[in-house]
Amino acid sequence: MNLLEKEALIRDAAETLESQSPEDIIGWAVERFPNITFACSFGAEDVVLVDILQKVSPSTDIFYLDTDLHFKETYETRDRLEARYGLKFIRVSPKLTLAEQAERHGDELWKSSPNECCNIRKVEPLTSILGKYDAWITGIRRDQAPTRANAKKIEYDVKFGLVKFNPIANWTSEDVWTYIREHQLIYNPLHDQHYPSIGCEKCTRQVMPGEDPRAGRWSGFEKTECGLHK
Repeated sequence: MNLLEKEALIRDAAETLESQSPEDIIGWAVERFPNITFACSFGAEDVVLVDILQKVSPSTDIFYLDTDLHFKETYETRDRLEARYGLKFIRVSPKLTLAEQAERHGDELWKSSPNECCNIRKVEPLTSILGKYDAWITGIRRDQAPTRANAKKIEYDVKFGLVKFNPIANWTSEDVWTYIREHQLIYNPLHDQHYPSIGCEKCTRQVMPGEDPRAGRWSGFEKTECGLHK
């Protein structure tokens, strides 16, 4: 399928998929794009989609970006999910180790230039892995941030050059947690400690009552996204 055919398919499907369930959207996606993958960060939204994928298309690849800077609770959540579902997440690593990054860019790059750090440890590895696929699935929601407010259930990802599916784009945080509770899902325990959005340990803090849910990410910087989503 060439680019024009993909764009035409997306235009025709966007309105229809808007009213469909995540299960139906993923089923539609894997049928038309068998070479598809899911990007998992082990946050609340993503454990929901891991569960749905195991029911709808258990053979679909699931990868995660290992920045080498995640909370230990995040790695433990990964291990528990693998044990529960009998799957193996694909580990995607940066080209530079932390020591090599420090040698080239200085110690604690996340403090001096968080955008550059994210580019090295997230964006470049993501670009590499997505180059192997025709489509990807994400757990972004429209109410997470103004930068995500216009996310479609299906869209063409210009940045990475493939089709992107956001099956729970219209869900609220309560929708996510209702699903987690009803299906007794494994989730990152940091969510119970005022971490609604969990990234790298160096750039994530607790969110206090009344703060924006993403206030704990890159606190002190004019930065709200790591560069994975336009």
